[in-house]
Amino acid sequence: MFGIFKSLPVQQEIIDSDTIDQNYRYWRVHIMITMFVGYAAFYFTRKSFTFAMPAMIIDLGMDKTNIGILATLFYVIYGCSKFLSGIISDHSNPRYFMGVGLIATGVTNILFGFSSSLVAFSILWGLNAFFQGWGWPACSKLLNFWYSRSERGFWWAIWNTAHNVGGALIPLLVGICTLYYGWRYGLIIPGIIAIILGLFVCWRLRDKPSTLGLPTIGQWKNDLLEIKHANNSRPLPVREILKSHILQSKPLWLLAAASVLVYIVRTAMNDWGNLYLIEVGGYDLVTANAAVTGFEIGGFLGSIVAGWGSDRFFQGERVPMLIIFSIGVLVSSISLCFSAHAPYSLQAASFFFIGFFIFGPQMLLGMTALETSHKEAAGAATGFIGLFSYIGAALAGYPVAKIIELFQWSGFFTLITVAATITAIILLPFCRVKRLASYEKTVMTPAED
Repeated sequence: MFGIFKSLPVQQEIIDSDTIDQNYRYWRVHIMITMFVGYAAFYFTRKSFTFAMPAMIIDLGMDKTNIGILATLFYVIYGCSKFLSGIISDHSNPRYFMGVGLIATGVTNILFGFSSSLVAFSILWGLNAFFQGWGWPACSKLLNFWYSRSERGFWWAIWNTAHNVGGALIPLLVGICTLYYGWRYGLIIPGIIAIILGLFVCWRLRDKPSTLGLPTIGQWKNDLLEIKHANNSRPLPVREILKSHILQSKPLWLLAAASVLVYIVRTAMNDWGNLYLIEVGGYDLVTANAAVTGFEIGGFLGSIVAGWGSDRFFQGERVPMLIIFSIGVLVSSISLCFSAHAPYSLQAASFFFIGFFIFGPQMLLGMTALETSHKEAAGAATGFIGLFSYIGAALAGYPVAKIIELFQWSGFFTLITVAATITAIILLPFCRVKRLASYEKTVMTPAED
């Protein structure tokens, strides 16, 4: 890394305990607020196309296959960028890595709004996907170093709801812009907002606590499990971390497989849900988008319950909550499938509950990956899961478009149901052990085993 992107050097540690307490309390709150606002803004530029898409189909004569190609292209590039950025972000300053990435996504959205050809759309949406990958790894690094193991579920859940705030606001914003000014403003306005908030991120975010002269979070919170994790994560070259703690980690591969399926469900419901309501229910764009907003509101509450519940009821174990929420996804998706001719309120409620249950696993899978890996590989571990997450998201693009064309919406819901079922099955073996094996090896002493 170079220039403003380079991670700051470690500063001489502050001795005065009152100053340490004051700095930690101040920056933990302000970093969380900045991450939350910044990541919500990433969703403004990530989902703007999704909710302008029905109007683009009418205006430009695009079909579902064209839309599916753009969606798949986005998710493939975004997944690769997430993994690569994860590796890089472990050695970068998240303050500018995240902020500049957000500004760049705003620029690409504005240019997209001025374009009309499929080639231009593909290039600009591919660039947008690349810069979108700069958000998640920077946040996972900060969550790893500013919040300890015993409390991370709650704090991660609070941050994770930024997905839902951004995801809930963007369909309404794009819907209103499209209704009154045309779909192009549905891309341009979110782009302008992203640039402004990107500058805010560059102003308010900070690097690791040690760059401010603070002790580690484990020392400050007196979290023994966090201290052991940090002490046993000795400095290693990037190649060794990737080999031993990422590519050769069997639990991480299993989590990655589950993440593929979770993102098929999440992305399919998010990207195709409004079109389903328009075609099957006969609703207008704003009404259909409002139901998808309910999906995001459900996800907001589900994320908090999943994170808090894993801390409160399972002492930081994430897998039991993963199993419970996967079953919830299965039940709620079946209910939506059978409510095609039900009142709008029931259909919107089904979207709410699918969102409630799907965002819990989406969050917990990334958190589990971080907690089973090397302390200095937070970005790489979550980036690895992110790569497979967006392989799943890519499968929810063009392949799902073809399933809808060939098998109608019944084929769509069959796919959702099967994916949710297999997710629960994949995670069942983890219930037989107290902790994931690689995590035990990293942080537990022989006496504790």
